[in-house]
Amino acid sequence: MKAIETFLEVLIFNSRWLLAPFYLGLVIGIGMLLIKFGQELLHILPNMMSASESEVVLAVLALVDLSLVANLLLIVIFSGYENFVSKINTAGHEDRPEWMGHVDFSSLKIKVIASIVAISAIELLKSFVNLSLYLKSGGDTPAIWSEADQGIAWKVGIHVVLVISGVLFAYMDSLSERTHAFKRKSDTQH
Repeated sequence: MKAIETFLEVLIFNSRWLLAPFYLGLVIGIGMLLIKFGQELLHILPNMMSASESEVVLAVLALVDLSLVANLLLIVIFSGYENFVSKINTAGHEDRPEWMGHVDFSSLKIKVIASIVAISAIELLKSFVNLSLYLKSGGDTPAIWSEADQGIAWKVGIHVVLVISGVLFAYMDSLSERTHAFKRKSDTQH
């Protein structure tokens, strides 16, 4: 019976390697974002001199947006792999990020929601710039809920929900940490 138990435990422990292809897929996702980043850059560069200030701002915001998503993927890849699969052996490498190996699941959630809120803010800013371009071109005042006019009210609502979610995640983690600290303190006093 002990041999079966040991076999099952080894099998379950080694099943963590089934996550490795997910992280490799996310690395490919960063490559896809790099290609899209290059396309965006090549799209704006030839028209740079004739583009309006708002068009340049929109193009740069699109680049920032892609960069933030790539950063988010990198955080998820590094911390997810290290938390759930295996430690990444880069000890002593001069370029190793300081946060690597120190981002637990709780910190990862906060970093992910913060990145999503930042991406949402960029999208919202792009909508506001597009709205100002639309109004300057002589268009009627758009309905803020309509899909054709980018649905700015929807984007604002979603952004507010994301911000509130982020604050609630941070608050829950703070409560959890205080609970654990209180438990550790009471355990050492006994």
